[in-house]
Amino acid sequence: MSETRRRPGPDEKRVLRGAARFYAVQALFQMEASEVPIGTIMAEFEAHRIGAETATETWAEADLTHFRRLIETAVDRQGKIDQMTDRALVAKWPIDRIDPTLRALFRAAGAEMVGSQTPARVIISQFVEITGAFFPEGREGNFVNAVLDHMAREARPDEF
Repeated sequence: MSETRRRPGPDEKRVLRGAARFYAVQALFQMEASEVPIGTIMAEFEAHRIGAETATETWAEADLTHFRRLIETAVDRQGKIDQMTDRALVAKWPIDRIDPTLRALFRAAGAEMVGSQTPARVIISQFVEITGAFFPEGREGNFVNAVLDHMAREARPDEF
């Protein structure tokens, strides 16, 4: 007897893509912090985090295709994405001086801006929301919004 997989509806797709973005930020942070190859980190996330359940916690399911695409694009096009981020930051704050979590977030968001058809405003909104998970005090959200807006105007000028 075979199981029939149902296709996720639009709301579920949004949730799964949001989780993929969140995990991508974590994976990019971990790659930089540990200097472990990204392939190893992706495999760890897919085997032990995304959708995993333990006795004490349950990790959300995610759109694995979107997760992989974000990571691969962020790694393959890191130079371009970091340059876009640098241009969006104040001259006194080059990308190597900002918080490593924000750096990972900008790389994941930049990857989606240069490597997907998702509207720029959706990308900005989603990553500003994700910022709150990493910085619950809420002060970084406005900063992230401004930087991503600048990056989006460079990457997708026709959308503004």
